[in-house]
Amino acid sequence: MSPDIAMVVGIIIAGFSIPSMMSALSDRRAPRASAVTILIAGGLIVYAVRTHPGGYRLEDLPQVFVRVVAQFI
Repeated sequence: MSPDIAMVVGIIIAGFSIPSMMSALSDRRAPRASAVTILIAGGLIVYAVRTHPGGYRLEDLPQVFVRVVAQFI
């Protein structure tokens, strides 16, 4: 898996798990499933940062998203 794809998938998974965690906390339930997905997302992001030469900057993320979407289109 390329670092760009890992970064995009990790950010998307993290984005989707935040509402799940907020819902579980507001219902006074333990956010087990969302905590696991956040750990998975964090692992993907760390993998992407460590394997990409030079790492990523915040300014690079929109270009990374465009490159990944362009690969699939």
